[in-house]
Amino acid sequence: MSIAENFAAIKKEIPSSVKLIAVSKTQPHESIKQAFDTGQRLFGENRVQELTDKYQSLPKELEWHLIGHLQKNKVKFIAPFVSMIHSVDEVDLLKVIQKEAEKAKRVIPVLLQIHIAEEETKYGFDFKEAEMFLTNFPAELFSNIQLSGLMGMASFSDDHEKVRNEFKGLNEFFKKMQNGPMKSNPDFKELSMGMSGDFQIAIEEGSTMVRIGRRLF
Repeated sequence: MSIAENFAAIKKEIPSSVKLIAVSKTQPHESIKQAFDTGQRLFGENRVQELTDKYQSLPKELEWHLIGHLQKNKVKFIAPFVSMIHSVDEVDLLKVIQKEAEKAKRVIPVLLQIHIAEEETKYGFDFKEAEMFLTNFPAELFSNIQLSGLMGMASFSDDHEKVRNEFKGLNEFFKKMQNGPMKSNPDFKELSMGMSGDFQIAIEEGSTMVRIGRRLF
């Protein structure tokens, strides 16, 4: 199937209320341009160097999302243009994003990454840390940050029930924060869960953004 056919097929599986982030890491510019020609505008990259190269070369209508682990010393390279950072996994990183966003005279939307998988390799806040941070969120110190929601990656497993429970747990926590400490923040509405292998389960469990690469390209 062509890239255009893949996008058409995936979009039939995703409700219009759910945003499709096309994960374009390692994809050549031509493939991304083909996706762009189908009407796709949201693209996700894991690596800062690759993201900045593509931003400079591809149409400016594309919205770039940083979905991989972000090192603090790399924030400055994407702060002038990134549309959203999904992978804020510690408070110190958020402080750097604030500093660089202020320099770039921008407000950058971010998601807090919550560690929901069993694998130790996954980054993120645990539920307790995230709740404490959001409950005491010092908005005045983060005036160039738009706190837009949460992101999580389920265990890499064929056990669909396990994956479902991890997504369900994150959605329950998300709603708890929406109705609690984030109640006065209308921007706190995105829940980024689900990739090529588990996005249908993620959507059933409340995801508002899915990050799909393999199935598209």
